[in-house]
Amino acid sequence: MNTLDNAQVAIVTGASRGIGAAVAQRLAKDGFAVAINYASSSAEADALVTELTAAGAKAIAVQADVSNADDVRRMFEVAEQQLGKVDVLINNAGVLKPVPLADTSDALYDQTFDINVRGTFNTLREAAARMNDGGRIVNFSSTTLALNMPGYAIYNATKAAVEAFTHVFAKELRGRNITVNAVAPGPVATSLFLDGKTEEQIQNFAKMPPLQRLGQPDDIASVVAFLASADAGWVNGQILRANGGLA
Repeated sequence: MNTLDNAQVAIVTGASRGIGAAVAQRLAKDGFAVAINYASSSAEADALVTELTAAGAKAIAVQADVSNADDVRRMFEVAEQQLGKVDVLINNAGVLKPVPLADTSDALYDQTFDINVRGTFNTLREAAARMNDGGRIVNFSSTTLALNMPGYAIYNATKAAVEAFTHVFAKELRGRNITVNAVAPGPVATSLFLDGKTEEQIQNFAKMPPLQRLGQPDDIASVVAFLASADAGWVNGQILRANGGLA
């Protein structure tokens, strides 16, 4: 791993576990100094920092609720103070609790939009003021948006908003050489997806893609790493559906 003082700096939100942790690990391997954001899983975030620093990377854990603008501002400030000005923002933090629209409580509606939409809005707005020119922003959408499955109306609405942000923000950053893209994973074997599902439901999802398996966190981390790299410099304002051919 890169231990140079001038390593590029990446913030990964919701990075204490699952896809976010895999993204942080991959970016650290690729030479980035990584700020691992978490909302409440401090033990997991600290353990990941220990793992990465033991391997020679620069990594810090930063607690922040992305739905809170003050927290997001502080997250960027801590990253700048301890690692340097931010080059890459990965908006991975999200919540998924499938419930039919008619059964969705006000509290669940608010929580889903606060984290998935307001959280992305907060980090994008802060990034516009603080990121280095020539940087990379990768948001997270979802292949559920293309499937229109019952129970996902509220979640899909939040991801439709994220895709709209992605397309427009890429154009609003004209002249700064900052790319803005989104990854839309299919079913991935993380607790976010697996929790609350029966084994039969999980196997049904696994059979849906032509590749006949669930995605793994490393599958998505590889796509994010590409979009964060110099190789993706001509990819901008796009939604990359990493789903094994599901949709």
